Amino acid sequence: MRITEATRQLDITPRMLRYRESLGLLPVLRPTARGRLGRPTPTYSAADRAGAHRQLSDADLAAASLGLSIERRYDISPVALAFGIRVLADPRVLADVAELGRRIGRIPPLPARALDFEQERARRLLRLDDKNSGPVSPRPAGSR
Repeated sequence: MRITEATRQLDITPRMLRYRESLGLLPVLRPTARGRLGRPTPTYSAADRAGAHRQLSDADLAAASLGLSIERRYDISPVALAFGIRVLADPRVLADVAELGRRIGRIPPLPARALDFEQERARRLLRLDDKNSGPVSPRPAGSR
C-alpha cells in the first residue's frame, strides 16, 4: 500500500512515517547507503525516484504499528526507541550503556565482581581459621 493509505491506518501523518523510517524504525529498502549517525538509509531504484512511491507491505505496516504501540505504552519518543534498538543491535553501544548504568546505580554490578568479593572474603576467613585452630574440616550436612 502507499504511504498515504498506511498513514491513515496508523493514524499518523506521512511526514511522521517517513521520519520513523529515517530513524530505522521500519524495514528499509536495500540499506546500502549510510545516513546521519551511521544508520542505513533506504535507497530507491530509478523507477522509485522517477515518481513511483514506496509501497508498504503488511509486514512494514505491522512493524510501524508495533513501534507506535511501544512509543505510546512507555511514553517515549521515536528517537528513544531507535536508540534502544541500536543498543540491542550494537555490542559496543550495549557495553557503554551498561557501564553507565552500573556507575549510576541503575544496573547491579557484574556477577564476576560480586564473586571476587565473596572469594576474597572466604580466603580471609580461612586464613583467620588457620591462625586460630589449624586446618578447617568441613561440617557434616545438616549441622550448624
